[in-house]
Amino acid sequence: MGNGKESSQVFDNLLFPKIFQTFRMAIQPSKLIIAFAALAVICLAGWIMDFSRTVIAVPGTQGEVTELQIYVANPYRLKSHIEDYKESGERRGVFSTLWRFGSAKFHGALKSLFAFDLPGVAANIAECFKAVRWTLRYHYIYSIIFFAITLAVISIVGGGLCRIAALQFARGEKPGITEALRFSAKRFLSLFTVPLAPVGIIIFIGLFVFLLGLIGNIPRAGELIMGIFMLLALIAGSLIAIVLIGTVAGFNLMFPAIVYDGSDCFDAISRSFSYVYSKPWRMGFYTAITVVYGAICYTFVRFFAFLLLWVTRWFLQLAVWVDNSSKEVNKLTAIWPEPSFTGLRGSSSWAAANWSESLAAFLIYLVLLVVVGLLVSFVISFYFSANTIIYALMRNRVDNTALEDIYTPAAEVKTEPTVTESEPEESRSWVEPETQSGPSASDQQ
Repeated sequence: MGNGKESSQVFDNLLFPKIFQTFRMAIQPSKLIIAFAALAVICLAGWIMDFSRTVIAVPGTQGEVTELQIYVANPYRLKSHIEDYKESGERRGVFSTLWRFGSAKFHGALKSLFAFDLPGVAANIAECFKAVRWTLRYHYIYSIIFFAITLAVISIVGGGLCRIAALQFARGEKPGITEALRFSAKRFLSLFTVPLAPVGIIIFIGLFVFLLGLIGNIPRAGELIMGIFMLLALIAGSLIAIVLIGTVAGFNLMFPAIVYDGSDCFDAISRSFSYVYSKPWRMGFYTAITVVYGAICYTFVRFFAFLLLWVTRWFLQLAVWVDNSSKEVNKLTAIWPEPSFTGLRGSSSWAAANWSESLAAFLIYLVLLVVVGLLVSFVISFYFSANTIIYALMRNRVDNTALEDIYTPAAEVKTEPTVTESEPEESRSWVEPETQSGPSASDQQ
């Protein structure tokens, strides 16, 4: 009996199995609706901004080659590539270019992860950061506007998803969509500024090192001043390194900190940095488990989406035997190319001929976009749900705070009516004289 109790207590002390609740939480319709709405707004903004086609693309042996691919492969070739194909090359939008590139790298990272190729995973992630750097460097006006819109949408949606996950994980409650979004809207300023504050801190500290470099340009005196203040420059560099590591490792905990503890921007940064530096190995362990588990869940959901499309198309194919108006391929193949596990939408080269087939192909394409959008929405929901759970586990280990402890705004605290609060006092005033065992004060006198 004693050994059984001890083993159950040891299992209860293991917190990482709670991460496996993420799939059940992420697949909820309310979260998928919120994430899908955010994805639709971001894609709509990118589609509208892509009317200014500024990315040069040229045909290649393995498909279209954009300037982003040239930059990732060899940044020094980009300038000559732009000069060579400025007039003859085709034009693409920045958002569509980033979407296709990011999708390819995401699936490349998954394949490397399942093959236990960790350098391959790191390489795909590094190339995604290169893509962001390319956008900021060569399309900075576009990137500033688009990233501001994206951050505003993610602040509202991410805060709402974290709030739902926090209440469900801590108390087993399931708040509504409007309640969660209302909470994140009230915390919008903190949610919007928390990813930007570390960048501002790094830039602010880096300005002092930059000024020292400018002073170094002064003949003779400049190098002496640099030598004298080099120690201060190294201290500033160490602070930048601390903030940078804390931001990269603890970025995923910033939104949950605001939602779980009602923190402001700088308190959320402080908490995330504290948890990362206090128990870095535990944070890495939780993150690694989440990545592997998330990859398995994503593969399962993608397989479900592929099976859904394939089965639907297969039964349609049994009934459609005529060819399209151009007599080239089957009518169904003309308006709906066969999907695959890696390409849910199928080939984009439709063989539709007349207006009705073209319209049908377009409508089917929109439906397929919804299916793909729901798949991406699951990824978004899983990301915020998993990081909310990780924050609760890290807070429990570092601050010894109960998992059930969650911030509740004063407006949401339910207070009992004043009548029920006064009833115990009235009952005590009638019961106490009858239940007194000793003499009263007046009797003693």
